[in-house]
Amino acid sequence: MRLKRLARSLTFLAAVAATATAATLYRAGNREARALVAHPPQGQFVDVDGTRVHVLVKGSGPDLVLIHGASGSLRDFSFDLIDRLSPDYRVIAMDRPGLGYSDPLPDGDPSLAAQVAVLKAAADSLGATRPILVGQSYGGTVALSWALDHPAAALVTIGSPSLPWPGGLDPWYRLTETALGRALLIPLASAWVPQSYVEAAVTGVFAPQPVPAGYLAHLGTDLTLRRTALAANVQQINSLRPQIVAMEQRLPSLTLPIELVHGDADSIVPLSIHSAPLALRLPNAHLTVLPGVGHMPHHADPEAVLAAIDRAATRAGLR
Repeated sequence: MRLKRLARSLTFLAAVAATATAATLYRAGNREARALVAHPPQGQFVDVDGTRVHVLVKGSGPDLVLIHGASGSLRDFSFDLIDRLSPDYRVIAMDRPGLGYSDPLPDGDPSLAAQVAVLKAAADSLGATRPILVGQSYGGTVALSWALDHPAAALVTIGSPSLPWPGGLDPWYRLTETALGRALLIPLASAWVPQSYVEAAVTGVFAPQPVPAGYLAHLGTDLTLRRTALAANVQQINSLRPQIVAMEQRLPSLTLPIELVHGDADSIVPLSIHSAPLALRLPNAHLTVLPGVGHMPHHADPEAVLAAIDRAATRAGLR
């Protein structure tokens, strides 16, 4: 009798689990489909050995590559910055591998070097063989890796990690560090994370500045909640610090013009850990500190970012 009751209980639990899984997968798929319809690609696709890279090209002048941060896409730049830059530069904004509309790398490779290889090949195919590199947050670290290994005219980082930091990552990243954690949690997050939570997270990224009016609708946060994008993002973030440790000893080899832009109220990538000490190590680096500005200087003080880019171009002999 006990065995029968146990069998019935296990059957019931299995049915509940199957139903919950089916509901989660259906909701995640439906949310992803709506995101793709609401926020279609803004640019064109470049094929790099079978990997599609989504790029938005606008303007004329010296080549300038824009690389976005974590949990984002080139839409962060197309909200405002690209239109500010395009009168003076040929802007090439790129979705990093696995994010936006760019394909994930084969085997989900999260390394900076693998991302750079694909993005550089895409830039090369567009004729931008020695561009000004501009990266925000994680994108600045990608740009830093690019400049270490390949020719570039100049480097501009905006609130970017550049040196090893103390402590660990947020619990979300620790929980999704393993393949099992990702398999369990990413579909749940993709399906069930409420819009209110996403809006609160974006508010935290912009703090202490407010989120610009219309930014959330333009960005398309549901694009970031797609399962492939979530998986790519957590793998890239979880593998970042060891790569920065490995890059640190190579930083003195950078001789190109470097402009660092950082808000002193940035609590996500603190100025005192990253850009401030980096500027002291590199005599060719010029640091612009923005008082009271958080993690999104290109939205909070776009004129300061434009001035840094123009200085970089001038120092590189392009203006």
